[in-house]
Amino acid sequence: MEIIGLKLPLIKEGDDLAELILRALDRSGITLEDDDIVLITEKIVSKSQGRLVDLKTVIPSEEAVALADTTEKDPCIVELILWESREIVLTGPNFIITETVDGFVCANAGIDASNVEEGTVKLLPSDPDRAAEEIRQKIEKTLGKRFGVVISDSFGRPFRTGSVGVAIGASGLTTLWDRRGETDLYGRELENTRVAVADCIASAANLVTGDGSEGIPVAVIKGLKFTGVGQASDLIRPKEEDLFR
Repeated sequence: MEIIGLKLPLIKEGDDLAELILRALDRSGITLEDDDIVLITEKIVSKSQGRLVDLKTVIPSEEAVALADTTEKDPCIVELILWESREIVLTGPNFIITETVDGFVCANAGIDASNVEEGTVKLLPSDPDRAAEEIRQKIEKTLGKRFGVVISDSFGRPFRTGSVGVAIGASGLTTLWDRRGETDLYGRELENTRVAVADCIASAANLVTGDGSEGIPVAVIKGLKFTGVGQASDLIRPKEEDLFR
């Protein structure tokens, strides 16, 4: 497997990410082939969708003020967390774990103040599976290649320190590889094994794209054979199977 990072200009609302990725591929001399995966960090998807909020425009509700007091967070950010969430799962000193409107369980509804202007925060992309599908279709129409797209973010995990890349949007690949019914080296049947392919791809690419000042929001992954049909929403565990809630 090979992971190749691509640099793009700073993204603003209304930018055509598919066109910018095509230009970056051309500048870098990278040829997108069948079965490649294009990994896109969620931040540039959010920026292109205009999902940035000036905190001065946010008026906290009474609920947000009360929750901000118990969690020691900015009331304006708490108000945005409430906007972007279906359910508050857990709270504590300087953290609020929620289920977002798209079903992801993460800290602060994925709202982030890094790599945006002072006084501004970024919300998660709107309908990231659809965003991945639209980008894939535009690039495929131009290049005539069959490939997959993953939109990634960095999430923390219960009982583990540090964040890892996860897929919050995907199109054109098998996101969940169901291996139940296969056998192991000793001939025993696999009863529960399902591999979160899109999350594995997101985590591997995160070592290239990074979370700081790398300025590499896109990566091309070569050498995998997981093109197919799937979405990042396939990876969301149903609530009735969630042992931590």
